[in-house]
Amino acid sequence: MDHHELENGTSLSLDFKKLAKVVACGEDLIPAVAQDAESGEVLIVGYANQLALDTALKEGMATFWSSSRNELWIKGKTSGDYLEIVEVRVNCEQNSILYRVRPKGQGACHVKDEQGIARQGCYYRRALNNKELGFV
Repeated sequence: MDHHELENGTSLSLDFKKLAKVVACGEDLIPAVAQDAESGEVLIVGYANQLALDTALKEGMATFWSSSRNELWIKGKTSGDYLEIVEVRVNCEQNSILYRVRPKGQGACHVKDEQGIARQGCYYRRALNNKELGFV
């Protein structure tokens, strides 16, 4: 499946090997979720290492470790669609973090809608059955 169809299509094709790819990048990572502090909408799920967390706390912007590029990723540094941190929460087992954020831009997702505007969050489709997706 090509990249455009994966991000904009209606065929369900989940990447169940994603965690193996994350492990293969060689970094010590934990899940990092960005949630709109006002609406409660989950915008992005990514991964963070110590450098990403330290950078997020210092800069006040949601920061992740890109496991595919194997580099620090301050959300919005390229697109201008920053996620300003309201607070960082840590789960009970201290193995994931929640960035409660205020979006500062057009949207949080790197995928654009039909008008070329960044989608509000990355969860813009729902599973209709085991083969198809529908837009929300």
